[in-house]
Amino acid sequence: MKKFIAAILAVFGIGMGASAQSAYKNVDVNGFEQLIKSDSVQLVDVRRLNEYKEGHIPGSLHIDVLDSTFLTKALATLDKHRACAVYCRSGKRSAMAASLLSKEGFKVTNLLGGIIAWNEAKKKTVKE
Repeated sequence: MKKFIAAILAVFGIGMGASAQSAYKNVDVNGFEQLIKSDSVQLVDVRRLNEYKEGHIPGSLHIDVLDSTFLTKALATLDKHRACAVYCRSGKRSAMAASLLSKEGFKVTNLLGGIIAWNEAKKKTVKE
């Protein structure tokens, strides 16, 4: 009986984990590039300012996810009625940002591999 209950709880836990992961979408470099071609998409770089200045995807807004005011700035700057595409260095911080934004009602897509993958694919960046 204990094994049966443990099995049911395990299935329930897996189901909950799967639904939590569907709050935002992850895409590769090519999918991200196609997405951001649309004028309706808000492109957000969530790295530190010095990282942003070293090179970022053209047209991106800078909102540092590690700044304590990230959510306040994002809510004041971004339009909830427009999709958001977020990226960072490797994809970890942007996943955090994507999670935070999706909880606020944004439709969010995260770049898998971040700017590292973008640069490896020889996609365009600009410096400030």
